Formats: sequence, C-alpha cells, structure tokens
Amino acid sequence: MNQLTRRDTLKLGLTTAAGLALIPEWALPALAQGEVDVPFTDYPANFVTGPADGARRVLDLRKIDRLLTPTDQFFFIQHYDKPQLDPATYRLKLTGLFTKPAELSLADLQSMRSTDVVNGYECSGNSPRGMQGLSSCGRFTGVRLRDVLRGAGVDDKAREVVFFGADKGGEDVVFRQQTLKVQQQFARSITLENAMKPEPLLAWALNGTPLGRDHGFPLRVIMPGWYGVANVKWLSEIHLQENRFLGNYQARWYRTVRAVGGTGELNDPATQFVESEVSKLNLKSVIARVRKSGDAHTVHGFVLNDGTPLRSVEVKVDEGPWQRATLDPANTQYSWKLFSYRWTGATPGEHTLVSRATDANGVVQPTAAELARKKTFLEDNSQFPRKVMIAS
Repeated sequence: MNQLTRRDTLKLGLTTAAGLALIPEWALPALAQGEVDVPFTDYPANFVTGPADGARRVLDLRKIDRLLTPTDQFFFIQHYDKPQLDPATYRLKLTGLFTKPAELSLADLQSMRSTDVVNGYECSGNSPRGMQGLSSCGRFTGVRLRDVLRGAGVDDKAREVVFFGADKGGEDVVFRQQTLKVQQQFARSITLENAMKPEPLLAWALNGTPLGRDHGFPLRVIMPGWYGVANVKWLSEIHLQENRFLGNYQARWYRTVRAVGGTGELNDPATQFVESEVSKLNLKSVIARVRKSGDAHTVHGFVLNDGTPLRSVEVKVDEGPWQRATLDPANTQYSWKLFSYRWTGATPGEHTLVSRATDANGVVQPTAAELARKKTFLEDNSQFPRKVMIAS
C-alpha cells in the first residue's frame, strides 16, 4: 500500500465524503511544517462555538486554514424553528404575479442547469462581541433564481420577489393602537431587478453535499455579496408582487439607523436620522490567527464585501505604520478574501494587531469611532484590533 501524506489523506477523505467531484487544491489547508499558533489574549475564557442543544453555531476563527469553511464548522443561526422537511414531498410554490404559477419538486429544480458559487458572508449582527464568529465561506450548488422565474413567466406588473421559509413563529405586529399576535413565516424580499441578475441562487448543496437541516435543507436562497439574512433557508414559496414587502424581518427587525448632518447626537434638531434595510455586505476585514515559524510570524485574516474588487488590505502592529498584506490568489469575487502578512522582528509580550481593507472605489474600512453616527448595532464593519502574546 502506497504511503499517503497528510494532505493526500485529507483530500481523499473529503472527496469520498462529497461523493461528487475531486476537491480542488485551493480548497485544502496549507499545512506548513513547524508552524505553531500564537495565542490571542482577547478571546473570552468561556468561548464556545455553540450551545449544547445545537440551536446555533459560530465559527472559531482560529481554525481557519482554507478558503472553504468545513460544513461541520460553518456558522448558522435562525429566528424560529428548524423545520424537518421531507425531500420526497417537498414542493417549492411559485405564487403571485407569475404567468404560469407552479409547484416544483426538488427533482424538478435539479433537472435544470446547475451552477456553483463560492460565497463568503456574515450575519449582519456579527461583531467583536461574538469574536466575529457569525461568518463563513462555502461552495453552494443550485440553480440560478432568474432561470426559475423565467421558467414560470414573470408578469409585467411584478416588481418585488418575496421568499418565504418554512420556519415560523409567533410575532406581535404593532399597528397604531393595535397589537396583533400572529404566526408568521420567516420572509425576506428583493427587487425583481436584483432577482434577475446572474448571481442569486436557489441552492441545494454546500461544499459538495446536500444541505443539512441547520443550513436550510432541502433548498435555500443564496445572495452573493449580501448579509446572511437575505439567504432565506428552508425555502417554501417565492411570491411575486407589485408593491414593496413589509414583513417583520424586512422592514422592522433588520434595519440600520444613521445620523446625517448636525452633531449626530440623538437630541440634536439639526441631525436627520435615516433608516435603511440591511442588504449588501459592507467592506470588512478581520485578523483570524497568527502563526509562528522560526523567528517569523504570519498574520492571517479575511475580507468580506459585496464583490467589489479590492485595492488593498493592510495590517498595523501596535502604533507602527500600515503595511500591505498579500491576498490569496485563490480568492474569488464573492468568496471571503483570505490575506496574509509576514511579521518580522516581533518582541516578547502583548501586541495589538489590526487590519483594514480598501476597495477599488476608494471605500476604506472605518474605525469604531468613524461609525459613531450609526446608532444601531447591525452592520458593524469597523476595524477589529486583536491582542496576541509573543512568548519570550
């Protein structure tokens, strides 16, 4: 029997598990011999990736070693239950302003031309409070949303595309003096213009295997370049309508309030407060781990954004200058963008490392102070200083 390297063994195991195709080299970890992790001192002592009941999972960034997040580490979170759907009886309902309303089985969808997209995204509530763990990157397989819409015929009056998940729960809908207690499905919407772009996907597989229940089996929406809330799981219905959709998780729960003009203070009459829905990813970089090899250290991290090309990623050590990092050539338009920075001359003791990204349009990742005019906690894309301890 031929002797296999650790890398060959890993690749063989992933290929067998996927049962579909060989895993490309760029999806595998770079296992540098002799490297060791440098400990962060900013992780809470009680940090865990999820509760024992499996209600949610966050990613431990210290384990990132490849472009694709392993499925058993991929983050997930939801607002309602996690429905158990039978693939044999599953039907995706196409309702509203379709010229040919339909109900499609999983087999119907999988008989259409499929495509893959590598998509890196985060929950809009991802922040330093959770050690940025509500983020991951995976390869999703499915059918383009626009192909499904075109197949059922889109009425000329249609303007809004609403996605309903099978997950549901109780909500209080407040209307003036009324409070209606109702059962609602999770739902989000996008404009028909966005739906007809080539990127949105109706996905049935993650990293080469069928979606698990945690990730929306048997079908979910994937909106590359958007926050996770747009990627509706357990998709049960697509509804076309003329007017804007105002569901709880579209118009009320997922919004950001920003101060415009004046001092930005809540009691300043010269300041205007503008509310916007959570949609496309804001530019963000995060340092994930530091590795030591000999006398040198390598700082590793990732960038999330809406797919706009990057101009640069930089790293700063303590109060030193910004230094340019190197982007991984395996990055794709909608993947998270892995980067690395070679840090030489590190002295013993605690150090502060921070990264910032700049895109091709000149947008620079802000500091926390520069986000002071954002009055709500969602969409926190501020620079994230990290603390590491270099041994003597």
